[in-house]
Amino acid sequence: IDLFAGIGGIRLPFSEMGYKCVFSSEWDRHAQRTYLANYGEMPFGDICKESTKKYIPNQFDVLLAGFPCQAFSIIGKMRGFEDTRGTLFFEVASILKKHQPKAFLLENVKQLTTHDKGKTFKTICETLTELGYSYKWKVLNALDFGVPQKRERVIIVGFLNPILTEEFSFEFEKRPYDLGAILEDDTSVDPSLFASDMILHKRTERTEGKKIFFPSVWHENKSGNISILDHACALRTGASYNYLLINGRRRPSSRELLRFQGFPETYRIIVSHSEIRRQTGNSVPVPMIRAVAERMDKLLKNIINIIQFKLLMEHPRLRDRNKLITQELYPINEIPEDIIFKIAGYFAYLLYVGRKDITGNDWGGAFAQAINGTHLDSPVGIADVVIGKMAWSMKTVKNSDPLSATRVRLISGRC
Repeated sequence: IDLFAGIGGIRLPFSEMGYKCVFSSEWDRHAQRTYLANYGEMPFGDICKESTKKYIPNQFDVLLAGFPCQAFSIIGKMRGFEDTRGTLFFEVASILKKHQPKAFLLENVKQLTTHDKGKTFKTICETLTELGYSYKWKVLNALDFGVPQKRERVIIVGFLNPILTEEFSFEFEKRPYDLGAILEDDTSVDPSLFASDMILHKRTERTEGKKIFFPSVWHENKSGNISILDHACALRTGASYNYLLINGRRRPSSRELLRFQGFPETYRIIVSHSEIRRQTGNSVPVPMIRAVAERMDKLLKNIINIIQFKLLMEHPRLRDRNKLITQELYPINEIPEDIIFKIAGYFAYLLYVGRKDITGNDWGGAFAQAINGTHLDSPVGIADVVIGKMAWSMKTVKNSDPLSATRVRLISGRC
């Protein structure tokens, strides 16, 4: 689901990977129009209203939200989840609490981590933990993801399964950016975007003695100082109309503003330039989100293999140079729930087709199917199941009836 959706910048990479959005929410009517034009869906309105939240499906896998930064009233309270009541993050937290999706991706301004002397972020982190999630966070910069815009955002990624959180990494290889590649020719730009002679004269005076190069973005800060850069500073909705000038001469076009955020050329523009300026100022760098989304997707789609590898590392009976090292037996109720369900389904099928007896080798077959391995039916009980270079076996322990077993032995080793 896509909360505080804006124009769908966080959703876009997930849609590219085949995820189906089952609910979206955005209160701004102009952003809703842009969202509808590009995704074919009109987002629901204010997520704070129960009349909106009632349309959220009971089950979904991933929650996405770029929620606004607000302070929490926590002095003297320290009640975790309850302290967030009345804020927009509370709406995110309450949805996580009720629906328990497998994963979430939250995005916010860099300043969230220091807001209210760090109290705001501390409450958010404590709340996520209270709700049963493990998470990682990092401040990322769009410049490192091939986008010619310095836009720093804190990204929080969390999973219900702590193994996936442990495996997740925010370490990405930096990609070069190219300002010239996203700029339009001046001859094709709306004449209304060119700065007046008065503005041009002021810019010339304030850049006297500075190195001027092209292509460039001339950025004016709040004190009036002009920086000549090979990238844009963060797009902002409430900034001066002329705070960014392309080559010191004109304001960015609507298409260029979308390119500064990494939106594809196919992204449709159906609102005014002033609205696109506001919408892109509130949006996210798509390539940055895409890198995070792809990493989340890889983990979610390989959860069984990741879990089995972790079990192998942490609870093995290892065969190393023909020497067996025996560890404690593995209680069935500590095996990940989704693996248990798959094993149970396998045995249910055997009973359905009329099998009267279930052997130890059937356990190996069930385990192989549960973790997408290959069952070898080895008589020595060491290499019954193979994934890559790892060999596994799963056997009941001292029990003539495998269906009533309460413990199993995991046996593994390198092929």
